[in-house]
Amino acid sequence: MKLPDLLLQAIQRSEIPLRFEPGADEAVAAPVKELLRAWLLSHEPRNPASEFADGQKALVSQLLAELEGARDVPE
Repeated sequence: MKLPDLLLQAIQRSEIPLRFEPGADEAVAAPVKELLRAWLLSHEPRNPASEFADGQKALVSQLLAELEGARDVPE
């Protein structure tokens, strides 16, 4: 399952009155995705100088790919 799909499903299950407007789900999801992207990038090491930092950078890259729907969320 892709993270953007999971996010849209959560929004569709909510009690948001705008969900009946065309495109409302995507409009609500966009700022949430931007917040998550900024949060993930804030944890990305700028100059990885250790195996731990390399792993952290790889994890952030993986999570960003999931956020964009480029890869599936692990089960």
